[in-house]
Amino acid sequence: MIVSSETLALAFKGFKTVYSEAYLEAPSHGEKIAMTIPSASRDETYGWLGMFPQLREWIGQRQVNGLKAHSFTITNRKFESTVSVKRDDVSDDRLSVFKPFVSEMGVSAKRHPDELIFGLLKAGFDTPCFDGSNFFSANHPVEIDGKRQATSNFQAGTDPAWFLLDTSRAVRPIIFQKREDYEFQSLDDSNSPHVFLNDEYLYGVRARVNAGFGLWQPGAGAKAPLNEDNYAAARAAMMGFKSDGGRLLGVSPSVLIVPPQLESAGLHLLNTEIKDGGGSKVTKIKGAGLVHSPALHLTALAEEGEGDKPTIAAQSRGRGAGAVARCQRGRYSRPAARRAGPG
Repeated sequence: MIVSSETLALAFKGFKTVYSEAYLEAPSHGEKIAMTIPSASRDETYGWLGMFPQLREWIGQRQVNGLKAHSFTITNRKFESTVSVKRDDVSDDRLSVFKPFVSEMGVSAKRHPDELIFGLLKAGFDTPCFDGSNFFSANHPVEIDGKRQATSNFQAGTDPAWFLLDTSRAVRPIIFQKREDYEFQSLDDSNSPHVFLNDEYLYGVRARVNAGFGLWQPGAGAKAPLNEDNYAAARAAMMGFKSDGGRLLGVSPSVLIVPPQLESAGLHLLNTEIKDGGGSKVTKIKGAGLVHSPALHLTALAEEGEGDKPTIAAQSRGRGAGAVARCQRGRYSRPAARRAGPG
């Protein structure tokens, strides 16, 4: 094959098609528990976290609530994944050898948000949120009748962690912040210094995104044993959460997330029709099943079932997007690259 700008453009087009098909077909589940917020700068400050305005009967003038607003900033991070293709391989028409790697780029790019979102969820026991307490904590401050009270969304213990979330509302426990979406790029200009010195072309993916905590009230984390009593206690506590001022928030848990070692217990808890010991019947979730995802040994969500119990999401072990994508912490200058989005 004669290497020219036309053949290189065709190679990029072919790689982009492979990347895009893999990207579109790869399962991704972080969007089911996180809210995606577009970013317009290096970082975004969320000053509205902690504010829960409520309606009241309008008598006299408007009453302006001076509720405490918490400020929480999420700084975007840059990620990339790059492969090199020798000029000789293009000349010898061996591009098909690299298609699996490009396909894996698409899969990794699609699953990378899962890695950030579920990784943050796992770190919630030791990572502060907007009110200064760890996201899963026994000491979230809530002011009711002028007095500060400690509210817990955490069950202590030494067992594998499990999580109960309400994902039915617009404001969710996790924020996925997107500054620049995942782009497939190439550096294939024969006149560029890199190509001239290394006799190779570069193809890669880049993005500027990050994940951070939203409201803690729609989430609960536990390291206590996953059994009927602890599950019921976590569910009851969440449904009783109040905002500053004492208004009931109406939290309704909808998703249970478990690690592999608790998969059987979670299935038994949510899908058993008869309680242990022959007690009264409980509702079986319709349509709930396990969908495995290799996102940082974490979970993919089952289809939401009918009834008043959450669906179950089971952790799956795997290599995940982190094996390919890595955070680029320093500045790096390179010649202009051709770009293409996921589609």
